[in-house]
Amino acid sequence: MSVPGGPAVLAAPIQLDGPDVADPAQRRGALFRVRHDGRSAHLFGTIHVGKQAFFPLEPEVTRTLSDSGALVIELDIRDNLPFQQALDKHGRYPAGDSIVHHLAPATLRQLVQALAKAGLPLRTVEQYKPWLVANILVGMQLEGHGLERGQGVEYFLLAAAKRQDKTVRELESADYQLALFDSLDDRQQEQYLRENLADLDSGRALRNSQSLIDAWSAADAPRMNALWRDLTSGPTISASFLQETLLGKRNPEMASAIERIMQHDQRPFVGVGLLHLLGENSVPQLLKRRGYEVERIY
Repeated sequence: MSVPGGPAVLAAPIQLDGPDVADPAQRRGALFRVRHDGRSAHLFGTIHVGKQAFFPLEPEVTRTLSDSGALVIELDIRDNLPFQQALDKHGRYPAGDSIVHHLAPATLRQLVQALAKAGLPLRTVEQYKPWLVANILVGMQLEGHGLERGQGVEYFLLAAAKRQDKTVRELESADYQLALFDSLDDRQQEQYLRENLADLDSGRALRNSQSLIDAWSAADAPRMNALWRDLTSGPTISASFLQETLLGKRNPEMASAIERIMQHDQRPFVGVGLLHLLGENSVPQLLKRRGYEVERIY
């Protein structure tokens, strides 16, 4: 499930064989202030795809980032080499193997049809595992509707940090993120692919992504929470993987990493995918249970 406000997976480019007017005053995303023992940090919910109209971010966010001692993000997406190395390790079959050996005939037919619709021959992705092919196709559909990885919020934050000569810290690594998807077994990966192909065909994938982006772009907290519940509920592999692994496993690890960073950096600005800041087991809620004062600014 390649969700714009979820994991940063595929934020870096995959190597396959009239401008909008910005409204800088508009609040976007979700912003939290965290305090503990005289130290403070800000948490900001990002989306991993976007468009030019989203930038610059509103003054409250840019000012908070400027005043921070370090920028903390899931993954520094400026360096593509670690991503490509992790992709080779976790997203590709070894030489001599192919996705056609891991899919039922009916699934393979669905995949070939979806690839043809996207303008991709099977040979360009046949060494990729089903989870990766699914995420690529979802990403291509988003890009076809003007939502680009290169306009993700992380790129804006990283560019600002560079101008301000600010330290950048990562919460995770590309190897870690892609290994999570590779932890799905063959049966789960095929089902994940089938679910995403069905959502692409029905338009549900695009509707879900667009709805989350619209909620983010309007800082619409009730709508964000409703979409979080929808995306993490139901009997699908995609929903359970998002709920249990992409969020359930990573959120406590992120909260612990933020605690460690707050011991060393003055006023870190933490930008993570929006979904990590939503729900009862979100990063803000986990920090609150650990004794931190957590205030939602918007």
